[in-house]
Amino acid sequence: MKYVVILGDGMADYPVDALGGKTPLMVAKKPNIDALCKKGEMGLVKTVPEGLKPGSDVANLAVMGYNPKKCYTGRSPLEALSIGIDLKDDDIAIRCNLVTLSEDEPYEQKTMVDYSAGEVSTKEAKELIEYLDSKLSTDVLHFFAGVSYRHCLVKNHAKVGTTYTPPHDISGRKITEYLPKDLYGEEMLALMKKSYELLKDHPINKARKAAGKNPANSIWLWGEGTKPQLEAFEDKFGIKGSVISAVDLLKGIGIGAKMEVIEVEGACGTYKTNFLGKAKAAIDSLKRNDYVYIHMEAPDECGHQGDVEHKILSIELIDSIVVKYIIDELNKSGEDYSILVMPDHPTPIKLKTHVSDPVPYIIYRSNKELENVFDTYNEETAKKTGIYYASSEELIKKFIKGV
Repeated sequence: MKYVVILGDGMADYPVDALGGKTPLMVAKKPNIDALCKKGEMGLVKTVPEGLKPGSDVANLAVMGYNPKKCYTGRSPLEALSIGIDLKDDDIAIRCNLVTLSEDEPYEQKTMVDYSAGEVSTKEAKELIEYLDSKLSTDVLHFFAGVSYRHCLVKNHAKVGTTYTPPHDISGRKITEYLPKDLYGEEMLALMKKSYELLKDHPINKARKAAGKNPANSIWLWGEGTKPQLEAFEDKFGIKGSVISAVDLLKGIGIGAKMEVIEVEGACGTYKTNFLGKAKAAIDSLKRNDYVYIHMEAPDECGHQGDVEHKILSIELIDSIVVKYIIDELNKSGEDYSILVMPDHPTPIKLKTHVSDPVPYIIYRSNKELENVFDTYNEETAKKTGIYYASSEELIKKFIKGV
């Protein structure tokens, strides 16, 4: 049996007025996913345990079958694994976004214009982060470049206890109430302010502004945590697994779980990503592994941006390219397979951030097709089935072990 998880990050939503009260999942043309729905089990599952924030870190750990309450130590340490940072037990990793802040006000009065700095390129971002490291690093503070706007700051000989806010939670808002507070709050705010002075007139940002792009004119710190400890996926489930994603967070989870982490050329975390490349890489990985987790960030990015048109497009591309290719190739192989289709959490268009609501899922087994009375996959039809899992651990046990 081969197992394929097709994860559309943030794919679930609330009814959208511009869509006549429907959700993007309801409007999107997704015949391949709907075909799985007709012959599979559909229902709702709660991916975010009570008391934890609905981040992609917590939710994806849960969908991979881990209990975040037992193993979650913060978002940035997982990304640090992917970047290749050797965290010590007394190191703190902090997510370091390159963002666009408004320009005229004093720093504390600025507005979060763009949490991704116009999806700044990895090449531009690397130069900016290395420039900041040359100017702001100390014996205990070090900057590490990641992908696009997502980077890492490591503080040595430190502990958690600073209060941060994710930048995608405050798009379009003044940052005044959301600046770092508590343990290292003043120190981290001082770093952010210094970064603005260094970046606002950097040649890269002058060129970006001249081209009509958002400048990466400040860092934004959040998502602190300590070195993660994950049980190996193969030890936990008895099967070999792989992860395919454009983002360091998922790659870091894969590395921490001792899974094969597969790089796909052109994978970028938006609706412009190399969907077919991911699908082909997934099928290839099943020659070596029993399980593959295909993570696609595009619906989530569109949700954060309030971009309903491209959120619908993202779902349609996942369906028409990824789901179709994988089903076609698995059917050709003649081997039994199971497919799980779901998001990690909702990212509602009208809120532009994550919520903890249960999400719709489909489990399809090629050797045990069912008769579902509902023939389309979305939030409402999943609710109407009456099937509900209180945790992803239960769902993944059902998916992999069939119980």
